[in-house]
Amino acid sequence: MFVDELTIYAKAGDGGNGVVRWRHEKFRPLAGPAGGNGGNGGDVYVRAVKDLNRLSKYTGNNTFEAENGQAGQDQSQHGRNGNDIYIDIPVGSRITDTARERSFEVMEVGETERILKGGGGGLGNEHFKSSVNRAPEQSTDGKVGEEGEFLIEVSLMVDIGLIGLPNAGKSTLLNNITNAKSRIGAYPFTTLEPHLGDFYGYVIADIPGLISGAAKGKGLGHKFLKHVSRTKMLLHLVSLESENPAETYYTIREELSEFDKTLSEKEEWIILTKKDLAKQEDIDSAVTDLEKTEKRVLVISENDPDSIKKLSAEISSHLNQA
Repeated sequence: MFVDELTIYAKAGDGGNGVVRWRHEKFRPLAGPAGGNGGNGGDVYVRAVKDLNRLSKYTGNNTFEAENGQAGQDQSQHGRNGNDIYIDIPVGSRITDTARERSFEVMEVGETERILKGGGGGLGNEHFKSSVNRAPEQSTDGKVGEEGEFLIEVSLMVDIGLIGLPNAGKSTLLNNITNAKSRIGAYPFTTLEPHLGDFYGYVIADIPGLISGAAKGKGLGHKFLKHVSRTKMLLHLVSLESENPAETYYTIREELSEFDKTLSEKEEWIILTKKDLAKQEDIDSAVTDLEKTEKRVLVISENDPDSIKKLSAEISSHLNQA
C-alpha cells in the first residue's frame, strides 16, 4: 500500500557525562585531574531516496533514536561521539516538526536535513583545573538530545500525472502503457492511492479520481490534489460516457486552479476515453469543444490498440524532446 503521510517520533542522542578521574604516577597517586569530557550525542537527519513508498516500511516501527555519546574516560580521554541516524524518506517529502512549527523539504535524491541536534558532552574534571584549583572534584553531565514528533508528507515527483473524475479510465490507461498493475473497477474511487508505472524510464502516476469540491477537501480532495502539484505534465482523461465532456473537463480544471493556480501553467493534454461507447457525432462534437482550449486532444479506447499505441508514441516523442 502506498503511504504518503506518516508521523514519526525521533530523538537525538544524549551527551555523555564528564567524569572525575586522577592521574596515577609512581609516588604520586593523585598526580592531577585526568577526567575526560563526554562525547556528543548523535544528530538525527532525514535523507531523500528514490523509493517513493519508503514510508510504508516504517508503519510498524515509527520510532528513531540516535546513539548517545559515551561518558568521559580516565587518562584525559574523551568519550566517543554517538553515531548520527539517517531516516530515509521519499524525495519530494515535506517534514514538519509539530512542536517547533518548522518545516523542511528534500527535493533531490541524496539531499539531507538535520532535524534534531544531539546533546553536548559533559565536562570532565580536567577541564576545571586552574592555577587556584589544581584538584577539581567537579564534572558536568551531558546535555539531553532534542526530541519530537514529525509529520512526513509525500508529494509525488513524477513525469506525468493522470487526472480526471472517478472512472475516467486512468487505471486502464496506466496498465496499458506501463508495467503497473492498478486495480480497475466501474465505480468511483477504485483507486484509493496513487499507482505508479514506468514508461521507458519516465514515471507515470494514476492520481485518484477528483470530484467537484475536491479543492475544499470534499471526497479525498486535498490528499490527492497535492500529488498533482509537482507533476511535470498532466494527461487529463475525460470519459465519452459523460453527457457533456467539455463541462466535465472544466469541472476538474476549476478544482485544480482553486487548489493551486500554478497548476494551470502545466503542460496538459486532454484524452477522451471509451470512444467505443460513444457515437461518432458525439465524439466529433466533444473534440471540437475541447480543441477551443488550444490543448492537444486525443481520443482512445482500451478496445482500440492502435489508439493506445498512437498516444504512447506521442507521449514518448514529447518527453524525449522536453
